[in-house]
Amino acid sequence: MSVESDDPYLWLEDLDGADAARWVRDRNAETAAAFTGGEAFAGLRSEIRRVLDADDRIALPRRRGEHLYEFWTDAAHPRGLWRRTTIEEYRRPEPEWDVLLDLDALAAAEGENWVWGGATVLRPGHGRCLVSLSRGGGDAAVVREFDLGRRVFVEDGFTLPEAKSDVGWIDADHIYVATDFGPGSLTTSGYPRVVRRWRRGTPLSEAEVVQEGHADDVAAWASHDPTPGFERDFVGRRLDFYRSERHLLTGTGERIRIAVPEDAEWDVHREWLLVRLRSPWPVGGVTHPAGALLVTRFDAFLAGEREMTVLFRPDDRTSLSGHFWTRNHLILATLVDVRSRLEVLTPDGEGWRREPLPGVPEFDHSRVVDTDPDDGDSYLLVSEGFLQPATLRLGQVGGAVETLKRAPASFDADGLAVRQFFATSADGTRVPYFVVGDPDAPGGPTLLTGYGGYEVSLTPYHSGIIGRGWLARGGTYVVANIRGGGEYGPRWHRAALRENRPRAYEDFAAVAADLVTRGITTPERLGIFGGSNGGLLTGVMLTRYPSLFGAVVAHVPVLDMRRYHRLLAGASWMAEYGDPDVAADWEFLRRYSPYHNVGGGSAYPPVLLVTSTRDDRVHPGHARKMAARLREHGHEVAYHENVEGGHGAAANNEQRAFVWALTLEFLWRTLGLARPSLPRQLAPVDVEAG
Repeated sequence: MSVESDDPYLWLEDLDGADAARWVRDRNAETAAAFTGGEAFAGLRSEIRRVLDADDRIALPRRRGEHLYEFWTDAAHPRGLWRRTTIEEYRRPEPEWDVLLDLDALAAAEGENWVWGGATVLRPGHGRCLVSLSRGGGDAAVVREFDLGRRVFVEDGFTLPEAKSDVGWIDADHIYVATDFGPGSLTTSGYPRVVRRWRRGTPLSEAEVVQEGHADDVAAWASHDPTPGFERDFVGRRLDFYRSERHLLTGTGERIRIAVPEDAEWDVHREWLLVRLRSPWPVGGVTHPAGALLVTRFDAFLAGEREMTVLFRPDDRTSLSGHFWTRNHLILATLVDVRSRLEVLTPDGEGWRREPLPGVPEFDHSRVVDTDPDDGDSYLLVSEGFLQPATLRLGQVGGAVETLKRAPASFDADGLAVRQFFATSADGTRVPYFVVGDPDAPGGPTLLTGYGGYEVSLTPYHSGIIGRGWLARGGTYVVANIRGGGEYGPRWHRAALRENRPRAYEDFAAVAADLVTRGITTPERLGIFGGSNGGLLTGVMLTRYPSLFGAVVAHVPVLDMRRYHRLLAGASWMAEYGDPDVAADWEFLRRYSPYHNVGGGSAYPPVLLVTSTRDDRVHPGHARKMAARLREHGHEVAYHENVEGGHGAAANNEQRAFVWALTLEFLWRTLGLARPSLPRQLAPVDVEAG
């Protein structure tokens, strides 16, 4: 039987279909009626909106030349302002900002629902940039050249229509362009397969092709390094989510292979080549372990030398979470049992000198948000915790560290504490998790979240939404660091890759059980939340471990593991999950695919599914079909689909406040005493399509 013929809800994948649209309107109306009509919801939404629009929050800036750039939204500017100021001005309590682009004014003038997608600033000089704007918040965006001095879009400048494009400057008159050039120019993942070198004033169709990938690659790419004295061009293919083929592109068009492992991350800075390993690498007579960071001189490596210096070697408790170049130094960020450590490394003769990075608090989670690798050795550092608002510091390697901004508390943390515990998973693995809340008030409503995929680490962070909407109301918040993430490096990720995916779900279930054993909560008062791959996690929890939870929430979730690779960007995720068209892969995928494991024989906790029609990464069909199947089997399910928002399910703060108020109101009512009447459906299908 074909994939299509055994799926009664396939018609819900039709984004523009009249039946599907009517189904979405009906589900939205039911959910709104059940959860959004009372004073509690209105108050919660208002509080969250105040958090999101607060004038005294820190929007983390990025340094480009002599300016700090940031994108800012507030109640008066819901679409946002792209603006900049000098470091001297930023030190003041009320900096004077130079507004470069007002998206609200632009959207009104052009009659478009523009959502900010970022900007690529020309280096050196910083006089021009390539601005990305999406309609409604999707990944696909238009690209337009912008003059930073005159604060206007460049007439007859570099411009691209809406697509999932990748662009980068070569010099003031040339850019690399990877975009939708027409039939055959995209991969099966929906990303560009062809890269061109485009000269100003010439038709894009005549631009020189510098790189082509294969149809089953994830994407092709090209980049230019403008560092004076080290100008270089690179091209490559992303073979899958973790493997790449990369070359140095010479001025004569010659491609010189950079012979590092395909699954390694790499970085070139001035004379140095960094290699971060995902798997063991035998090189130069030494086998370096997965998770190690190596360095050598780039030109010597291209010439065949293979002597590598080890800058970081993992252990059972420690992993590398990132690295950041300044002009003359390298900052390493590591995690020790999911707690941040930072140090600065300096090439010193034949070795590398190590020192602690100045300005790093002992207990907060700290991360580098920006450096100045072209011109200097400064760095911007933000430190925060579950109960500590963010502090932004400006440091200079070898010099002073100053506090630039401190965010005020957005909720009352008195009486709350952060504790870390370890649960024991089914195979004996110790799984860390953080518990935030009142340690003397156990047994209350608890919200547990996790992710468990793509090497993503869930580290301590300060959330005014969770703080004001959950913690300040007496809830407990829990973050589980399950396998599949990057908290303990490549080994932690690979432990839940492909056929080993159930290890992540066993870890999450172990944390849930441990919370009950410790008396922190009860199954009836334990809710779970996840987004995207985390939505897959909560979907599996619903269908495999329903008795552990009292409520389940999934935002923009992946749920149909039979067809995920045929929907939007799904083909790019097969290195993580497996290929459903391969019988052996489908055998392990079908065992946990939430959409295929919904049944009516056991009780499920109430479910809230949230998605966006404009999500062009994870198709809203996942959430739509899951809701329909849950309804078919008589389970309680609430559904909300925002018409905008992309993969974030919201395009502005008003929509974000609504989605989060809906989420928290659902959890409070479901895990508390008041149980709303949720929609049920016992018919085999919700609507007969066509």
